[in-house]
Amino acid sequence: MAAKGGNTDFVGLMAIGAGIGIGLAAFGAASGQGKAAAAALDGIARNPSAQGKIFIPLIISLALMESLVIFTFLVTNNIAGIIAKALGVN
Repeated sequence: MAAKGGNTDFVGLMAIGAGIGIGLAAFGAASGQGKAAAAALDGIARNPSAQGKIFIPLIISLALMESLVIFTFLVTNNIAGIIAKALGVN
């Protein structure tokens, strides 16, 4: 089914961009979370009494990193809706 208005190239580029965007966001968050967790565990292993001071900031930073992926998911979901609307899909 052809897109309305003949802008199939633009719709295709939007789909590719959405896929690349969510992939990069997930990869970036996963690598950041891994590094943050490794650093926190290293700090706790070196000084077990600092566990209380390290754990809460770690959880907050992990939540902030994950929120970026959620925002990217919302944007790509919005782009998918625009693509569906352009293609005339319900």
